[in-house]
Amino acid sequence: MFIGFGTVVNAALVLVGSLMGLGLGSRIPERTRELTTEVLGLFTLVLGGQAVAAGFSEALSSAVGSHAPMLLVLGALLLGGAFGSGVQLENRLDNLAEWARRRFSKDSSSGGSRFAEGAVSATLVFCVGPMSILGSLNDGLGLGADMLVVKSVMDGFAAIAFAASFGIGVAASIAPMVLYQGTLTLLGMLLGDFLSTAQVDALGATGGIMLLGLGLRLIGAKRIAVANLLPALFLAPLLVWLVGLFN
Repeated sequence: MFIGFGTVVNAALVLVGSLMGLGLGSRIPERTRELTTEVLGLFTLVLGGQAVAAGFSEALSSAVGSHAPMLLVLGALLLGGAFGSGVQLENRLDNLAEWARRRFSKDSSSGGSRFAEGAVSATLVFCVGPMSILGSLNDGLGLGADMLVVKSVMDGFAAIAFAASFGIGVAASIAPMVLYQGTLTLLGMLLGDFLSTAQVDALGATGGIMLLGLGLRLIGAKRIAVANLLPALFLAPLLVWLVGLFN
């Protein structure tokens, strides 16, 4: 595999899903889609556990001390969550998506383009979410594309449903999705040139715990506001650097 592989797979499955949606319509049972989401949720929990285990590495322990890694990641999540919830990050993202959907739905009902409505609605679903950010950064950092592959399967099923309602315009969402995730992947590559192994591991462990939260949401166990924790991804490497100064 290569860096950017996850986004390539994502684009391919959205295209396949769009074409299937045009052909199958709504003939795929709802219970099948629900079961698929739950299976992906279980797999996301496994990925999160692996990321956490890999993140608490010897390199991180050497940089911050043997007892500090767990506290450091906890501190990043608590501080990041406090900031994210303070600015209502998840609510703002949800409201942005809802505003765009309402706007294009209104335009469509007044004679606007249904093609555009499908493209914008699908783009929001595929791009507004922690997995898109986490997966793209991980891909760029060289930590693997597993997260984006799971997201790709989810997006493929979503594309089927969208295309059944909005038509081929859903496939047009591929371009902004590739641009968005490609930019984040490039950012991950650039961060990899500046961050130490310990900082990358701390970021991976923090992202792994967020993945566990996403997995719990997908299986319907608990709706955790994971998007509010996104600032922790930037705080974790910073805390490693700060703690390392005194270690």
